[in-house]
Amino acid sequence: MAINRKLMTDPDFEEAVQRKYPVRVFKDDFIVNNGGTVIRFDDSKVVIQSSVSDLVYYTRAECEFFEVRKK
Repeated sequence: MAINRKLMTDPDFEEAVQRKYPVRVFKDDFIVNNGGTVIRFDDSKVVIQSSVSDLVYYTRAECEFFEVRKK
């Protein structure tokens, strides 16, 4: 069973960068990314890396981010 934790604050995102847990990204109630890791973030953007050459930039205001931990 997986544990989902919503990432909302800068410390939440900093922990996600350090621990490299996979994240799920939702936009308009749809999953737009699943399994990538947060590699960078700032006040307005979050950068998710899903593979070596796959970087995606998401807007923090438009998306919801959840860290996924396996129990």
